[in-house]
Amino acid sequence: MNTAIAPVRQLDAPTVGELRQAAEKILGEFGTSATSPQLLRRVAEVAAQFGDTLRHACRPVDTADGLFVLRGLDAADDDALGATPAGWATAGDSGALHDITLLLLATVMGDPIAWEGQQNGRFVHNIVPSPGHETEQTGASSTVLLSPHTEDAFHPGRAHLLMLGCMRNHDHIATTAASIRKVRLSDEDIATLSRPALPILPDDAYAEAQGYADQSPPAVPTLFATEDGLTLRFDPAYTPLEDADETYRAAYRRLEAELTRVSVAVSLEPGEVLVVDNDLVVHGRVPFQARYDGTDRWLKRASVRVPGRRTRPSAEAAEHGYGQAALEAHAA
Repeated sequence: MNTAIAPVRQLDAPTVGELRQAAEKILGEFGTSATSPQLLRRVAEVAAQFGDTLRHACRPVDTADGLFVLRGLDAADDDALGATPAGWATAGDSGALHDITLLLLATVMGDPIAWEGQQNGRFVHNIVPSPGHETEQTGASSTVLLSPHTEDAFHPGRAHLLMLGCMRNHDHIATTAASIRKVRLSDEDIATLSRPALPILPDDAYAEAQGYADQSPPAVPTLFATEDGLTLRFDPAYTPLEDADETYRAAYRRLEAELTRVSVAVSLEPGEVLVVDNDLVVHGRVPFQARYDGTDRWLKRASVRVPGRRTRPSAEAAEHGYGQAALEAHAA
C-alpha cells in the first residue's frame, strides 16, 4: 500500500466563510442536525444559492484516482468538540454544525441519501470505533483491517459518491482506497467478472436486512463496462466466493490482488473531506487500537446520488435490495 498525496481541491477563505454562515444560520433556525423534511428543504434552498467557486470545487471526480480531498474547511476545535462518541447511537447532535456543512456540500454534489435501516435514517453518519464491534466488517470496527469495498454494495440504490469528513484523527489512521481504473486485468478476467455469478449480501450494519439474505439473493456482476471505462461493485467480506466455480474465484482473487497493488492510504486531518467515487473506488481502513477515552478517530459520512449518471447495469433496477429503502433528501 502506498501513502498517497491525493488530488486536493482547496477552498478559499470567502467560500469557507459562505459555507460557515449558511450552516450556522440553518443550525440556529432548527436547533439540531437531525434531518427533517423541513431542514432538508432549507438545505436545498441554501445550496442552490452558492456561487460558481464552490460548485467548481464540488465538480465530479475527474481523474483516474477516483477521489479527491476537499481542503480548507473549518477544523473542529479539539477541546470544544467534546469527546469522541462511544458509538453512533450516543452521538446525538455532536458536531452538528459539521453535519450541516457536510450536508450542504453533499447537496451541491448531488442528492444526499440515507437508509431507513442505518443510524436511524440520519443523512450524516458518525463513524467511530465502538466497544464490542472491534472485529466486524463495519465502520464501528477497529482492530481488524476494514476490507476494501464498495459502500453499500449489496443495494442497487447505493451512493455514487461517498464523503468522509474528519472531525478528529490524532493517530493519523488512514482510509485506504483503490481505483478500478488503475488495475491491470486480462480481457478474460474482465469478461469473467462481468457476468452475474454471485450475490453481495448486506453487511452487519443492516440488521433488518439479514432476513432477506436467504430469499433468492440476486447474482450481480463485479465489473461493468461503461463508455468511460470500467466500474465495479465489490465487497469480498459479504460475497460467498466459495459458491463460484474455480475460474471465477481465480479471476476474483486476481482483482483483489490488483486492488491491493494500487491501493493508497489517505490520512485525513480535521477540516478535510475525502470524496470517493463509489463506482470506481473501493475504500477501507487500516487496523488500529481504540482507546475509548474520548480521543479516538471520528469521521462524519454522507452518501450522494448523482442524477442521470449511467455507471451501472440496467438489470440492477429489478433487485429487491434486501428490503432496505433509501431515503432521498430531494423527496423530503
